[in-house]
Amino acid sequence: MDAHPKHDTYDVVIVGGAMLGSSTAWYLMNNPDFQGRVLVVERDPSYEMCSTAHTNSCIRQQFSNEINVKCSQYAAHFIKNIREIMGDERVPELHIQSYGYLYLAETHAFADVLRANLKTQVMAGAGTRLCSREQIAQDYPFYNLDDIVLGSHNKVDEGYWDGGTVFDWFRRLARERGAEYVANEVVAMTRSPGGDRIDSVTLKSGEVITCGSVVNASGPRALRTAQMAGLDIPVEPRKRYSFIFSAETPLEQELPLTIDPSGVHLRQDGPKTYLAGCTPDIDPGVDYDDFTMDHAIWEDKVWPAVAHRIPQFEAIRQVTSWVGHYAYNTLDQNAIIGAHDEVGNFMFLNGFSGHGLQQSPAMGRGMSELLTYGGFQTLDLGDFSYDRIRRNEPFLERAVI
Repeated sequence: MDAHPKHDTYDVVIVGGAMLGSSTAWYLMNNPDFQGRVLVVERDPSYEMCSTAHTNSCIRQQFSNEINVKCSQYAAHFIKNIREIMGDERVPELHIQSYGYLYLAETHAFADVLRANLKTQVMAGAGTRLCSREQIAQDYPFYNLDDIVLGSHNKVDEGYWDGGTVFDWFRRLARERGAEYVANEVVAMTRSPGGDRIDSVTLKSGEVITCGSVVNASGPRALRTAQMAGLDIPVEPRKRYSFIFSAETPLEQELPLTIDPSGVHLRQDGPKTYLAGCTPDIDPGVDYDDFTMDHAIWEDKVWPAVAHRIPQFEAIRQVTSWVGHYAYNTLDQNAIIGAHDEVGNFMFLNGFSGHGLQQSPAMGRGMSELLTYGGFQTLDLGDFSYDRIRRNEPFLERAVI
């Protein structure tokens, strides 16, 4: 990847070239109605520490807001039809490992939340069903369910998928169709004399690039990017821990992505390996470069929770582990997409709070529509607009993992 752009002016400058930035670039370059020039600026061309590289690559429709369900439904359609949609025979056929998410409720209050969410999901066309303790035991006899009062499960287009391959093809085809990627960093932005637009961005290498629009697709670094334009956004990096483990006695059937009341989630990862993840009990914002593993989390939280829920997993061995960052929206844990209300050509694509990979097809398409037509053309993503941030009116998503 070159470090220096070929031109000094672009119609769209995308700050961040990981999953959401590359999705936007591909949708723009794939749209015959868009005739502009696109520059994608990526500070780390290895993508080693970005959220995309640390994702657990899961997809679900069990949300509390209908629009989040719709975003995942479009992602499922995209994944299963990727070769046709991308229009290139080199793109591999993909599928979803639809083991489903299984939410377990140990309190009647959370059971009521699952019942309320079910109504939203069913109205949106999801295949979610509620399960009694007896029904769960019949389908999955390996669980300890003594403390469980209700479950919620959906095996239709819920599970995990090959997000890395989708990212590779977003980026590859965006470049082949004309988007320019540079290994560089935006370090400053200049606003117009009236302050209502961004006139240019300055790169770390010194170039000043005139731009028609700027897209903030910088993941956990969203606030830093916004501050270059003199703007604010309630997004910060928060650590999320993932562990791959093997079991001395593997299960004889596939393990759904189980959302345990302890705050630990686990799922099948391979024929004889499993993935567990969790949020730390104390969950502050962290430094952008802090990926230090807290090994006590495995011993003190994950292993006990796994062994309690699946007694057969009392004898397990950690294979590997990693730390990733959520781009956490502290207001309502939902995405922010669209223009700033005063700086009209500064576009937010931020705050996905762990949902970014599965929402990237819908969000990249939506952002490309805003940039091309000035409004959403397919799926109305208006609930995610910046206006609610300015008004401090949360559009709360209750089903956050």
